[in-house]
Amino acid sequence: MSELSAPSPTGGAMAGARVGATTPARGLSGLVSRRGLGMAALILLLSFLTIYPFSMLMYGSLHSTPPGMAGEYNLDGYRQLMTREALGILLNTIGISLGKTIPSLGLAVFLAWIIARTDTPYRDKLEVLITLPFFIPPILTAMAWAMLGNPQVGLLNQVFKWATGANYSPINVYSWGGVVWHMVQYSTPFLFLFIVDVFRAMDPSLEESSRMCGASRLRTFGGITLMLMLPALTNSFILSFIRGMENFESPLFFGTPAKITVITTEMYNSINHHATPDYQYATAIGFAVMALMFLLVFAQWRILRGRSFATVTGKGYSPSVMKLGKWRWVTFGFCALFFAVTVVLPVSQLLIGSFFRFFGFYQWDMLTTEHYQAVFSSSEIWRAVTNTMMLGLVGATLTMALGAIVAYISVRTKWRGRRVIDALAWLPWMMPGMVLGIGFLWAFAMLPGPIPIYGTIWALLLAYLALGTPVATRVMTGAYAQLSFDLEECSRVHGASFFQTLWRILVALAWPSFAVGWVLTFFGIMRELSASVLLYSVGSEVLSVVLMKLWANGLAEQVSVIGLLMMLLVILFRWVQIKILQRYVTTLGA
Repeated sequence: MSELSAPSPTGGAMAGARVGATTPARGLSGLVSRRGLGMAALILLLSFLTIYPFSMLMYGSLHSTPPGMAGEYNLDGYRQLMTREALGILLNTIGISLGKTIPSLGLAVFLAWIIARTDTPYRDKLEVLITLPFFIPPILTAMAWAMLGNPQVGLLNQVFKWATGANYSPINVYSWGGVVWHMVQYSTPFLFLFIVDVFRAMDPSLEESSRMCGASRLRTFGGITLMLMLPALTNSFILSFIRGMENFESPLFFGTPAKITVITTEMYNSINHHATPDYQYATAIGFAVMALMFLLVFAQWRILRGRSFATVTGKGYSPSVMKLGKWRWVTFGFCALFFAVTVVLPVSQLLIGSFFRFFGFYQWDMLTTEHYQAVFSSSEIWRAVTNTMMLGLVGATLTMALGAIVAYISVRTKWRGRRVIDALAWLPWMMPGMVLGIGFLWAFAMLPGPIPIYGTIWALLLAYLALGTPVATRVMTGAYAQLSFDLEECSRVHGASFFQTLWRILVALAWPSFAVGWVLTFFGIMRELSASVLLYSVGSEVLSVVLMKLWANGLAEQVSVIGLLMMLLVILFRWVQIKILQRYVTTLGA
């Protein structure tokens, strides 16, 4: 008995070897299994946010009746696209988008050059002021300019008539020019954010070499500077053009009264202004828009294929600053003028409109605070504020968490399937908010009964999550790319799990980018209207939808009050974002 129970030294060593050989294998197998399950879950989630609404969009374009109703499958929606009227709407959309993209890009390049390459005074403060219009919801500035440039009672026209004694109105925002003008105001800061850092990162020795060879400043700028910026310029042009194609607020407020119809307003009208909503036609339009988007991206790829634009080398450098002399105050004045027109004028109109009994009648006996009382006592408005803040806080946090995971897998691993995850995360960038909203509308309506998402606030949350994921992924991808792999390996060697490493090491080091991305996503949720107006229901209204309803009911004065409150929120979050960036830069410098 003792002989059987006594282990020999050799047998014990062999048994220990067998145990040592099988334990790591089992651990590795478990790790791979957990990784596979995690990747599958992530792909499933991203597919639900992108592929599922996309496939339901295709289904809806072929189905003759609204969701939940019996019908047949046909191509009637696509046949409607072949009419002269539909072609005119497409040309309107392309024309307006080009009409705003070209001047916006030129203006953004000029402003970025002033801030990054000249000795214009107070450039750091001007940069903050120039970018502020991007963070203001377009629906607010649209309503403000509708009050400023109304041909009958607009404040600017009234001031002009009072100052000149004329009996005509020089400004009419309800026109082609009004649509383009409003779109330029927030498209320019959007493009500026992309271009200004390109100017800062460019090696000035290339431009100096051109100047030493006898080229003028203008020729150097056109032949060297702009050519080196070609990737950024084409990216910016296509992004701006896409945003112009998907724009909803400007055509709705300024184009509809002038009988100017674009793709987004046509989709909205097909669903909301017909006795029987024509979902088939609306979804067919959505597919046509997406096809155009993919063609644009393919064209950009063809333009840039095979070209090299690298300007960053191992040699340290800093961008040269041009001495403008007395002209530096002219460039300062130009930047200040841009801020005054895009921010000060609209906000002033909201402030004035909130204190007068009726919009357009600005007499002393018309002063009142009743609009503030009406807003603060409205249960619908407070419910919309609660919904917006909840969706903003929860939606921005979930979106950035999802973006952080997607970016980690795409940048920091070689896992199989990472390309699929990256592509799924970027797909919503090619789907305008109105198109994605229709896709989700079909998707939620066709879910089985035990999954009640349609008509709830969860429908809005999922749509915002899909729309914000590309931005979150891009922000975190750039942050992760700057971190050394040694930190991650050290964490894993000491026994940390994947999520512990992700949260305590990578996110902790990239938290400034995470915070900036969170603020951008929060603002994106606050300003989103095109998807919200299709997916909201009674009880789940958000502020942008309530603002549109108040405006439609002729309550411009209450709109002004809500607009001012939203502006205070914008300024507060923008200040927080700037402080985070400044602290991050200070930390890096130390």
